[in-house]
Amino acid sequence: MPQLTADNIESSDALDDYLAAHEAVLLLFGGAHCGVCQSIKPRLLQMLAEEFPKMRLCYIDCEQQGDIAAAHRVFTLPVVELYFQGQAFARFVKVFAMVEVREAIARPYQLLD
Repeated sequence: MPQLTADNIESSDALDDYLAAHEAVLLLFGGAHCGVCQSIKPRLLQMLAEEFPKMRLCYIDCEQQGDIAAAHRVFTLPVVELYFQGQAFARFVKVFAMVEVREAIARPYQLLD
């Protein structure tokens, strides 16, 4: 069954474990007071569920997890990072279109088992 909720990460170690455990991960760095973050989260979840069901969405609340945000050089919101097999593949910051994210996922996603 496709993922319909985001997994929340609360420590750097948990994030490292999460990236190692899943071959395709979309990290969404956001915050409760970021309107754009809150509006794209359900759209990203829907896109992954419908088009990329093997990919997991992991949400990092930068207001709560500032250390993780700083380690990933997140200074403005939202930020989306794509990981395949534990390696960073693409990054989108502040202003981007959903179609850009979709296109960045599509090619490496086809190579997954």
